[in-house]
Amino acid sequence: MPTALVTGATGLVGSHIVERLQSEAQSHSSEWTVRALVRSPSSWLESRGVECVQGDVMDRASFVRAARRVDAIFHTAAAITQHGGWETYRSLNVDGTANAIAAAESSGARLLQLSSVAVYGPTGRYRAAGEKTDETTPLGPLPERAYYARSKRESEELVLGAHAAGRIWATAVRPDVIYGPRDRQFVPRIGRLLSRGVAPLIAGGTSTLAIVHAANVADGAVRAVLHDDAGGQTYNLANDYDVTVREFFALAMEGLGRRVRFVRIPESVARGAFAVVRGFFKLATGGRMSVVSNASVAMLTENNPFTSERARRELGWIPLVHPREGIPEAFRWWKQCATHR
Repeated sequence: MPTALVTGATGLVGSHIVERLQSEAQSHSSEWTVRALVRSPSSWLESRGVECVQGDVMDRASFVRAARRVDAIFHTAAAITQHGGWETYRSLNVDGTANAIAAAESSGARLLQLSSVAVYGPTGRYRAAGEKTDETTPLGPLPERAYYARSKRESEELVLGAHAAGRIWATAVRPDVIYGPRDRQFVPRIGRLLSRGVAPLIAGGTSTLAIVHAANVADGAVRAVLHDDAGGQTYNLANDYDVTVREFFALAMEGLGRRVRFVRIPESVARGAFAVVRGFFKLATGGRMSVVSNASVAMLTENNPFTSERARRELGWIPLVHPREGIPEAFRWWKQCATHR
């Protein structure tokens, strides 16, 4: 009976990995035992029969202890939007990952690192002649203040370096913007924006968004751990289905159960009116893209630049949650939570 340890198990991807592992157990003869490293008790995890081990990813001893006799570690705990400078991100994302490596090395478990497409850097995303960004794309320079991207790149390098050195078996997945139930970042911010009754459409909102459903990321993560040849590899999980900006807003409104007025903004105006666009990006990304440039505007005006072909080909990744169901569900979840606060 295999056992998995999940960090960040009450977070967006971590909670969906818990559900994915439990659905794996229900559909196969061998049943997964799911364990979570938690700082405090969680009624949601306990209600699902998850074994909760008290500790912290920053406390190496408790991490190693929680990983005893486990077969896989899914390391999803990370600082995403934090106040403070580089040290805030480095401490949790880089040092926490170093502890995950130590726990995997001690237990002999396979390690899955939840990375991000942020590692590609601004110049690594949108390539010449519309080429798609895949795992062979060189990682571009990162701005000094790109704390999240820097910490994700450093933590991924630690994991892959440990695998290359023969210390552990490890793999990493790189999602783009993740949404779904239990999203406390992207969906709430867009939900608050749409609740004001206005949805901005730059250049008609016809470009495809760089988003992916959390359940589909979880499925790819589990598949990577179960695939022997995934060791030492990275996988983009960054385009489960194509959904345009306009379609996303319309499906979000369906979940919110309200009408929202579309406001069309010509692309030339958007590129000139940086103050307006900067406000949208701060709201939508929690400050992670507060420095507005033509590349920032490209997120809303150019098609999703990433390809997940390697995951589809090597892992058999066939995303199960379609935006038609996933987006309204995510915004219904947010609305219900906001109503009960």
